[in-house]
Amino acid sequence: MLTLNLPAGFITEKRVNERLENNMIILASKSPRRRELLKLITPDFIVKSADVDESLPPGATPAQAVLHLSEIKARELFNGRDCIIGADTVVAFGNRILGKPKNESEAGAMLKMLSAGQHSVYTGVTVLCPAGSKSFFCETKVTFYDISAMIGDYIKTDEPYDKAGAYGIQGRAALFVEKIDGDYNNVVGLPVSRLYKELCSLGVLGV
Repeated sequence: MLTLNLPAGFITEKRVNERLENNMIILASKSPRRRELLKLITPDFIVKSADVDESLPPGATPAQAVLHLSEIKARELFNGRDCIIGADTVVAFGNRILGKPKNESEAGAMLKMLSAGQHSVYTGVTVLCPAGSKSFFCETKVTFYDISAMIGDYIKTDEPYDKAGAYGIQGRAALFVEKIDGDYNNVVGLPVSRLYKELCSLGVLGV
């Protein structure tokens, strides 16, 4: 079990360099939203971005896609000593995977597709540590109101362009949501309660 006695909050680069030899928890993601969610589980982690090819295997389903991407991110940083957490999130309309839009046109098209209907958000998580490994995904179903009148203003903000499906539920897009079936945090980017249980089962954290 990891027994790090660090102050609450994200640790500095100097502290990172000093403690890389001490069985750290490493989040293999540059997402600031995942970083904030992981703080709900433990303050004792560092962030390192995994440089991987994120192209998907042909014909991958949304669940297969997030499991594949979370695994390659985790494996890229696994050193046999630290506990690595890889994660990836996609929005799916049926089996069509919606990634991050490149421009206003793509963002608008995605949001029109999601308007006045239900879609799914999948997050895959892979945990690799010396004691073993776990890989799982969670699906949350999200229903939007008819947002056609709001799309034009929304895509002129910065919010859609670093998020799968062109929206951030924790931001202005909270106004779009009629109902959610499943874990809200999964939509933000990390299924916190499920990840906590898996880390405990691996002995990384105490119950």
